[in-house]
Amino acid sequence: MSTSSGPRGVHWFLKGARGIVSLPAIILMSAFVGFCGFAVEAGLPFGQTVFMTGMIWALPANVLLVGSILAGASLPAAFITVSLSSIRLMPMVAALIPEIRTEKTPTWLLLLLSHFIAITAYVFTMERIRDVPREHRVAFFAGFGITVTSANIILVAVIYSTVSNLPPMLAGALFFLTPVYFLTSIWASTRDRAGHIAMIFGLVLGAVFHQVAPEFDILYAGVVGGTLAFVVDRFWKRGADA
Repeated sequence: MSTSSGPRGVHWFLKGARGIVSLPAIILMSAFVGFCGFAVEAGLPFGQTVFMTGMIWALPANVLLVGSILAGASLPAAFITVSLSSIRLMPMVAALIPEIRTEKTPTWLLLLLSHFIAITAYVFTMERIRDVPREHRVAFFAGFGITVTSANIILVAVIYSTVSNLPPMLAGALFFLTPVYFLTSIWASTRDRAGHIAMIFGLVLGAVFHQVAPEFDILYAGVVGGTLAFVVDRFWKRGADA
């Protein structure tokens, strides 16, 4: 990392890595325990579950993929659903990258680190980045992003064989962490009213479309709910400006 090499760069990398003991990271790891139980319940093999944790990374996208598998959705439908879910991360990338890069930061490094930008990493970094010297911000984010991702990969790998043997009540509680984390983190990180409206529509329409078209329920709920949220927000703004 040319922008943060040397002892100081290592110092800030390790400082970012210490974020693994922060509340956001602990909540995320707890939620990945629930995701692991979800994956085991869906019949996903060990290798695929661990691979998904590291390569897809964003927990909501993982949950949507497993949910699509359970619903018997076709491959194109699952692909579109996960892709639409991941598009929501683009504004986070656009907001975070200008905060951490310098003129000397190589593009390949930013592209690599963008893989680790998800809700937890975004919120954690944006809350602390002002206190980090600009030339060391890439190292700081890399320390947190790489560490928290690696920790969750190891966590899923270790507990995969035991999560299915947990008592039903405990397994259910851990599984419940996943939707709770999904809803609360998305709601908290959404800065505009349209996003909150879209979530409300999505929750309601998800149950409706599950009865009407279970193979495409998540996709339909997202598209229709997002469209309705956009329309409602536009009318809301017009009413406020009138």
